[in-house]
Amino acid sequence: MSIRKAVIPAAGLGTRFLPATKAQPKEMLPVVDTPSIQYVVEEAVRAGLTDILIVTGRGKRSIEDHFDRSVELEQFLESKGKFEELKQVQEISDMATIHYIRQKDPLGLGHAVAVAEDHVGNEPFAVLLGDDLIHSSVPLLSDMLRTYERYGRSVIAVQEVPLQDIGHYGSIEPEFIEEHLARVVSIVEKPTPEEAPSNLAAIGRYVLTPDIFDALRQTEPGSGGEIQLTDAINLLAKRHAVYAYRFDGGRYDVGNRLDYLKATVELALEREDVGKEFARYLKDLIRRDDLA
Repeated sequence: MSIRKAVIPAAGLGTRFLPATKAQPKEMLPVVDTPSIQYVVEEAVRAGLTDILIVTGRGKRSIEDHFDRSVELEQFLESKGKFEELKQVQEISDMATIHYIRQKDPLGLGHAVAVAEDHVGNEPFAVLLGDDLIHSSVPLLSDMLRTYERYGRSVIAVQEVPLQDIGHYGSIEPEFIEEHLARVVSIVEKPTPEEAPSNLAAIGRYVLTPDIFDALRQTEPGSGGEIQLTDAINLLAKRHAVYAYRFDGGRYDVGNRLDYLKATVELALEREDVGKEFARYLKDLIRRDDLA
């Protein structure tokens, strides 16, 4: 069965970005001039997934407003002859069919995925986490979808990270069958460097078969009372093959302040409208620092 649907969990409180996220969703923080969640939706659309469910929470209404039509704004832009801006805002609301459901309690990523069951039904689907931005030049999700079509099993994205950082991720025990593809023997959520089976970290892209929902129902809450998607995937891996697709580069963790700044700078440098002037500014800034 081909994959048609994507789920984007966006119910987190964004505590890593306080105070900016006190009154606005972290997913709406702009990278240059585009909310981070729009980059994620655009990635899903590029891979051919235009039926998208965003799992939200309290205080996230601006996400829905962003992807909705804004008739007043469109009329204003048209009346002022700002047709390029008009096209831009219309494309946002037209790019996909977007549905919303609330995760009423912050019970973890596994719980956020579980509330998508009624929408997904008995179909395979993709999960894209909003904190992870994948550069548009990296066809990660498309490659994962092709891997699913080849094997008919769940696929998770993994990337090598420094071993001292593995405690921020799920760590897989891999059994490689190709250069970039491994069977997941096991996966451990946020292990210490000493306990980690490898330095291959699960990154926020998943292609999941619908039996993940049975695995989630059997998953006991872990640390903080949260239901971990990693634990449910580990259950799946004990029953049948789960694959890990290893990729390199092109990823920003925009829930992390330093990576957020890196994403903003690097994506701004690629822009036709501001890139060259911004590059000149950065070079001048570095020169001034060198002379100081």
